[in-house]
Amino acid sequence: MISIIIPCYNAEKTIKRCLESVISQTYKNIEIVIINDGSTDKTRDILEEISKTDDRVKVLHQQNSFAG
Repeated sequence: MISIIIPCYNAEKTIKRCLESVISQTYKNIEIVIINDGSTDKTRDILEEISKTDDRVKVLHQQNSFAG
């Protein structure tokens, strides 16, 4: 299994397209871990919606910790 880790912060304009691209890859033995770094826009809602449609997607929410 391959783990794909995607950090995001206020990515409501791009995160859905990013995840659709990763989910549609031909190699299916993956887990997709998304770290939401305290987004203040609709990123959280988008992530929760997508995680309900694909059980390979895991979402972790945390308070904003900035880069690194």
